[in-house]
Amino acid sequence: MTVTVCIGSSCHIKGSRSVVEKLQDLIAEENLGDKIELGGTFCMGRCRQGVCVTVDGEFFSVSPETVSSFFEKEIKARV
Repeated sequence: MTVTVCIGSSCHIKGSRSVVEKLQDLIAEENLGDKIELGGTFCMGRCRQGVCVTVDGEFFSVSPETVSSFFEKEIKARV
C-alpha cells in the first residue's frame, strides 16, 4: 500500500507535518512498515480541502485532528 501526503506550502500550513509524524507513529505501532510505503509529494491541486493524502491513488482530506481515525478506517482496515 502506498500512502502519500502533500507537503506543499498550503498543506504544510494546515498541518501536514503533524499528519506525517502521526502516520509514521501509527505505522510503527501497528508493525505495518513492511506493508505501507509512506511518502511525501508537493501540491496535489486540492489546496482548499485540508491536508491532501492519497491511499493507493484514492484522495482524502485529513487534518491533524482526524489522522488517527483516518488511519484506522482507510489504512489499517485495508492492509
